[in-house]
Amino acid sequence: MRDRPATAVPLLRQLETIVGTRWIVTDDEALAPWCTDWRGRHSGVPMAMVAPADEGEVQQVMRCCASAAVPVVTQGGNTGLVGGAICDGSGTQLLLSLRRLNTIRVDNETRTLLCGAGAVLEAVHAAAEREGLRFPLSLASKGSATIGGLASTNAGGTQVLRHGTMRSLVTGVHAVLADGNLLVADTGLRKDNRGFDLKQLFIGSEGTLGIITAVRLVLRPAAVARHTAWLGVDSPEQALSVLTRLQARLPDQVEAFELMPEVCVGNVVRYLAERQPPLQGDHPWHVLVEVVDEGRLLTGEALANEVEAALGALLKTGMIRDAVLAASGAQAAAFWRLRESLSAAEKAAGPALQHDIAVQPDQMPAVIRDLAKEVPAAFPGYSTRAFGHLGDGNIHLHVVPPPEAGPGWQSGVGRKISQFVYDAIVARGGTISAEHGIGAEKRELLARTADPVMLGVMRSVKQALDPDELLNPGKLVPLAPEQARP
Repeated sequence: MRDRPATAVPLLRQLETIVGTRWIVTDDEALAPWCTDWRGRHSGVPMAMVAPADEGEVQQVMRCCASAAVPVVTQGGNTGLVGGAICDGSGTQLLLSLRRLNTIRVDNETRTLLCGAGAVLEAVHAAAEREGLRFPLSLASKGSATIGGLASTNAGGTQVLRHGTMRSLVTGVHAVLADGNLLVADTGLRKDNRGFDLKQLFIGSEGTLGIITAVRLVLRPAAVARHTAWLGVDSPEQALSVLTRLQARLPDQVEAFELMPEVCVGNVVRYLAERQPPLQGDHPWHVLVEVVDEGRLLTGEALANEVEAALGALLKTGMIRDAVLAASGAQAAAFWRLRESLSAAEKAAGPALQHDIAVQPDQMPAVIRDLAKEVPAAFPGYSTRAFGHLGDGNIHLHVVPPPEAGPGWQSGVGRKISQFVYDAIVARGGTISAEHGIGAEKRELLARTADPVMLGVMRSVKQALDPDELLNPGKLVPLAPEQARP
């Protein structure tokens, strides 16, 4: 057992009286799964991990930590990709697990769902479906990602095209502040002009302003039917034209439009043998499109016929090379499993630099094409692979090294490549973080690329709500220039 700071012993004894001995973890081996992020790039050493049972216990834990001046890092499912929920290496920070705050309650009358921050996304989907409703946000980590984490990072996923990010899907937030007080920004009112919309302040704040303990979500009517198709196209430009045509023909019913290059689909088939390609032959680019029937507008057989007619017309004009429409829910699910396996397959294929970036949707094809030329031109031997959510402009750009690249390339030339990519995106009016957040990984990058006025406001809000830097220090909010190390 490693030595801990002198402040740890009395604090942990206090916390035992709040949560019980069982819910305080100090053994390093037991802590290990929660000390490294999903990609394995960020690791830390917490003083201990504490798992309160409810909102009241979170308040008590926070008050004890504030009194002892012990920083708190909040964690849900540990599915983050930028080190936003990982302690630093000092051993002085407390890791606060919210996984026990997993209650879920559906309100059919208001079509909302109130859940604890530790509720897993997949469980939220199931609870809504039991009531004939649905929560329209999904992503590959739905079996472990928690609602608190999704709200804290303003998560996106595959249905942003129609429903928006978490900012659009949250109507209320409960958050424990740095002093242990509980803020309930959840009136349930459609009109309420009493000043700031405080819930939005905490969505996307990555635990730096308060600890989100509960979230009220917007629900949609259950889908009467889904029409899921896999398309082969020649280029991202062609894919964008297909999306425009489908949206014009099926207003407000195209819910997902995922773009993937042949190399990424091939990696899934190569490294995850149970996944099979939906189309015969090679196609430069693939599209997964889903049209949803909620019992409004075109419905039932009329919508099914319209989807088939739309795909047939696109095939006839040559705008798509090939297409297959899922004949069953099982086949549609297989299409989605393939799409959701892209990141795991890319990881299996070998080390690469991942960039979660976004531009205006109509710029996305040109950006993909331009970076595929510009990166190898500036860094010979390196190549790009891009996939993402074409409808909202979110590109997952991976830079792959040449075979001769030695160990440590990511921290050497890789840093220069990432700087090159981010500068290119900022120059095009895009963002350095589309849906993964800033965390620890992009904090300095944000300081370099963001508007100084925006950064000043962020620092002022942080100072006002957390003057002693107790909440997730070292994440998201960059230091002021006079505070930064030379």
